[in-house]
Amino acid sequence: MCGVVVGKLKLIVGAAAVTVALMGAGQVGLAEWTNLQFQDDLRDISSSLGARIGWNGPHSDEDLRVLVVRKADQRGIELDPRQVTIEHPPSAELVYLAAEYDVPIRLPWYSFTLHFKPESTKKVF
Repeated sequence: MCGVVVGKLKLIVGAAAVTVALMGAGQVGLAEWTNLQFQDDLRDISSSLGARIGWNGPHSDEDLRVLVVRKADQRGIELDPRQVTIEHPPSAELVYLAAEYDVPIRLPWYSFTLHFKPESTKKVF
């Protein structure tokens, strides 16, 4: 009789552990996927600035920051303009864009934060 109760208890605890692990993996996976998509957005913004003649894109760094924050918001990323880095390397067509942000991962009894820094290109200067 006691062995049956212990067996059921082990099954319940095991099922709970698997559920929590899947919840964590799902949240981390979604955050990673969203970060990759946002990094692609930064690359697209950076490369399109010099490629489109006559394009009425951002005229200042502040306009560019607003555009990056808007793209982040479309991806569900909370981003403040102060978290956006914009650099204009000498003799390069591409503008370097980067952002730093954190994503909280909340699980029952445990929480942690993932830190991301997507970049449009690698720094060449």
